[in-house]
Amino acid sequence: MITCEILTYGSCAYHEMVQLRDEVLRKPLGLSFTEAYLQQEINDILLAALIGGKVVGCCILTPVNDTTVQLRQMAVSPGFQGQQVGAQVLAFAERQARDGGFKILMMHARKVAVPFYGKNGYEIIGDEFTEVGIPHFTMQKRL
Repeated sequence: MITCEILTYGSCAYHEMVQLRDEVLRKPLGLSFTEAYLQQEINDILLAALIGGKVVGCCILTPVNDTTVQLRQMAVSPGFQGQQVGAQVLAFAERQARDGGFKILMMHARKVAVPFYGKNGYEIIGDEFTEVGIPHFTMQKRL
């Protein structure tokens, strides 16, 4: 059974989350996290999906302003992709954003993830752009 929860920065589960993000999002692009980059997450909302106490999916919510929050670093462990983990993390993120008083959830979605977000009610805003060397689109949804 999948449970979703808010993680505490610096906790063991947070470090599992960083490892998952590194494996799924960074290493394939030849990138790695720096301590300074991770330090910036101290005030973010850190969300994870767990199965049997193990982090199998995650994302971060970073406030942009009083009404908009940005979803970042969405990742699902390769062994759990295609099993609705991402959809559950996204739904949990939307609830947390709504409960936090935000009206819009936006993200810089990798082009390959656009169909997933589209299926979940997100719309493309603007033109394709390159971030971390790969194509992205800004997408958003009114909560």
